[in-house]
Amino acid sequence: MSNYLLPIALLLGSNVFMTFAWYGHLKFTDRPLWIVILVSWAIAFFEYCLQVPGNRIGYRVYNPAQLKTIQEIITLLVFVAFSTLYLGAAIKWNHVVGFALIVAASFFIFLD
Repeated sequence: MSNYLLPIALLLGSNVFMTFAWYGHLKFTDRPLWIVILVSWAIAFFEYCLQVPGNRIGYRVYNPAQLKTIQEIITLLVFVAFSTLYLGAAIKWNHVVGFALIVAASFFIFLD
């Protein structure tokens, strides 16, 4: 895998874990909060195992602003998929417009 794609793949994987750690418990609101916190921390461990190397490897080919922008775009994509497929929440037109504006703004981060 190329030096440009490996960090993106690692950040994508880390984001899947992060999203489940942060939002997965919303399907289990009947569980005690302390259990939810412990499970979320356990899931977050795997997120860090991918995120830290993703950023370290990515720093070889991307500047910090580009890395953060990549992370945010991945976060939006993963969150939309998670929100609709796992939580069953609808994505409305205003969400799409807002996300699209964030993606459009990221274009300027990558201009040289």
